Amino acid sequence: MFASATKPAFACSNIWMPDPTASPAAGASPQPGYVQPDMGNSHVAVGTQVKYTYCPPASGRHYFASGQGPIPARPYGPSDTVIPEGWVHNLEHGGLVILYKGDQADQAALRALYDAVPVSPVCGFQPGGNSPGPVVVRFDDMAWPYAALVWDRVLPMQTLDQAAVLDLYARYGERTNPEKLCNPSASPSVAPGESSAPSPSPS
Repeated sequence: MFASATKPAFACSNIWMPDPTASPAAGASPQPGYVQPDMGNSHVAVGTQVKYTYCPPASGRHYFASGQGPIPARPYGPSDTVIPEGWVHNLEHGGLVILYKGDQADQAALRALYDAVPVSPVCGFQPGGNSPGPVVVRFDDMAWPYAALVWDRVLPMQTLDQAAVLDLYARYGERTNPEKLCNPSASPSVAPGESSAPSPSPS
């Protein structure tokens, strides 16, 4: 019983560092973030320890239970106990997850970023609450002070960059995730400014 009580809630095989990429060709648009190899999207029972090949995980096994995964979309403080098995399910639904490392992160700036996130780019969900995102949460097992994630894509940041995070979400939010919550096309060819008619809440 003691061993079970002290077992970490999750484990990481590698602290992920993306390989450098070439600069965009002349006239090409830069693509925000780096593609992370997909780790699957199966559900596991609450309490199962998941070992992620890459951390921070932009995919992988996760919980499927009310309040456990996906988790309510809101900012979480440094002392809140929030584990990736919960918020990876938000990613699976197309949500944006913003991570910060340690207890010295600028919480006011994180809150301002949370408040700046618009309706979701494909389904038109209002941010927060029962929507997939945004989730703002502490995660220490990463190489940078901040990171923004959508499914299979990670934007590392040495400083919090609101414009870059919103660009990542506009381009890839609800488009790369395997579990769609609305009917409109979610292909990457959809222009960042386009969206469907807003829906009141995710089903």
